[in-house]
Amino acid sequence: MTVRVAFVLPSFAGGGAERVMLTFLRALDRARFEPALIVLDAAGPLTALVPDDIRVRRLGRPRLRQALLALVMTLRRLDPAVIVSTLGYVNLALLAARPLLPRRARLVVREANLPMQSLSTVPHAGPMRAAYRLLYPRADAIICPAETVAHSLADDFGVDPRRLRLLYNPVDEAALRAAATDVRRAPGPGPRFVAAGRVTLQKGFDRLLDMMAEAPADAHLTLLGDGPDRPALEAQVARLGLGARVAFAGFDRAPWARYAGADAFLLPSRWEGMPNAALEALAVGTRVIGCPEAGGIGEIAALATPGAVTLAPTGSAFVAAMRAVTVMPPNGLRPSLLPAPFQMASAVHAFEAVLDATAPRDVPARRAA
Repeated sequence: MTVRVAFVLPSFAGGGAERVMLTFLRALDRARFEPALIVLDAAGPLTALVPDDIRVRRLGRPRLRQALLALVMTLRRLDPAVIVSTLGYVNLALLAARPLLPRRARLVVREANLPMQSLSTVPHAGPMRAAYRLLYPRADAIICPAETVAHSLADDFGVDPRRLRLLYNPVDEAALRAAATDVRRAPGPGPRFVAAGRVTLQKGFDRLLDMMAEAPADAHLTLLGDGPDRPALEAQVARLGLGARVAFAGFDRAPWARYAGADAFLLPSRWEGMPNAALEALAVGTRVIGCPEAGGIGEIAALATPGAVTLAPTGSAFVAAMRAVTVMPPNGLRPSLLPAPFQMASAVHAFEAVLDATAPRDVPARRAA
């Protein structure tokens, strides 16, 4: 008997949370699980990650308040044993609507970020925190990609630790390395750095630019990603005189060849859950320099081989780590530095164990709606 699992995504945008869920969906053992996928808005580059055997239920309503009734009705037709959601606002909506969902369905939510810090940047932060405290304890299980996320949910929001499941992000190492074989490196003799992420306050690119001003004069940074703070960062580059040393490359749906060509991947985030881009850099053999406050980076460092991850506070220590990087243009892909718990087989096995432990025992598989 297979267990029907309904994945709920807001869109196919290029975010790490959506990518993680689609990776789990693709890898589920079809002999044991019957995955279904519901998406509020089917636009976005991650459509390419949807496997051919999955029928996507497209609600065609990008705003959650407009999509909630259709979402509930679709879930009632599907009648899954387990509903899996990621991103806080969708998680909250499903938890609030739980009395309307299939009666025996179990609800598993994944918290992708450090909730206290991320909620501080959203409108109506106070009511959102209150909603977390009220609703998150009602989930049957909460997937946490890092221990820091689990501690925050327990300490800041009163979630019973018995509902929390530490589950590291899966990295499809083979696929990333295959996509990175044509290594791309910014031209020039000095150290080549790469940073990636949505261009917002969270990612700390503003403080990275200040540190680039103190890096070696021949150092170069490629910044991958886009977002609302890009104009301010471009003005900062001009003000610091870094125009020849910083390149804004925009969003790249396949950035791994650029990661592979760099001497180091830089992670200056003010907060994170589990930084996917850092894991992907390690998978293509590029070392990482990260701020200790960047969520799960400390856990990655503890699991990685010595020297693969350098933790350095922003400022002089981070600049010193940048200056210590060995300039070594690669002659192809370097060996992977990805720690074993993040490799596909290990992470997917852990996810399937969460589903097995959460699913009700008496719900048979049904014909897809």
